[in-house]
Amino acid sequence: MKKKLLFASLAAVAAVMPLSGEMKIVAFAGSTRAESYNKQLVQEAAAIARKMGASVTVIDLKDYPMPFYDGDLEAKEGLPKNAAKLRDLMIGSDGVIIASPEYNSSISAVLKNAIDWTSRTPEGGSPRAAYKGKRFALMSTSPGKGGGKRGLVHLRDIIEDAGGTMVEKEVSIPLAGQYFADKKRPENPQLKEEIQLLLQPKMAEAVAK
Repeated sequence: MKKKLLFASLAAVAAVMPLSGEMKIVAFAGSTRAESYNKQLVQEAAAIARKMGASVTVIDLKDYPMPFYDGDLEAKEGLPKNAAKLRDLMIGSDGVIIASPEYNSSISAVLKNAIDWTSRTPEGGSPRAAYKGKRFALMSTSPGKGGGKRGLVHLRDIIEDAGGTMVEKEVSIPLAGQYFADKKRPENPQLKEEIQLLLQPKMAEAVAK
């Protein structure tokens, strides 16, 4: 109970104060569909982060087409151009927001492929500079009642294995059609809390102790 009260106090302060040092965030959905609900969720999360003082770059994986990861292709041609661009964006960021659709109880092929390539280097190695030292906020939404949360279990394991640091809280929003149809709904408090944890690592560490 004391931890909850402490977090509530710190979160209230964080909500009204800009970050002392601007954090750079890159955000994207694991879907390339034009009307993707997860793309809408990323935009909502990005708007919250910007209100808190972060610099957020929202990208569309559709603008970064890359071949399926192939070791032979990598050995012959190196890191694909778009994979290198995405990797550089991630390396230059302090944190990453990913909204992941759930495909057959897991993540999308385009998202897994993007992770496979960006965890490599132009020289064909895997020091994983795009992941180590980065904080990741994961979220999902779907038309169903599960909200896509089964896919997040896999995504968390993949990101952690690549060296990323996970924000403890995850947000899964069910019944996406109804959620996004309500244009007058208030700001999602759970999503706001997750973004606060992403942008306020010192606050999160203090609460965890």
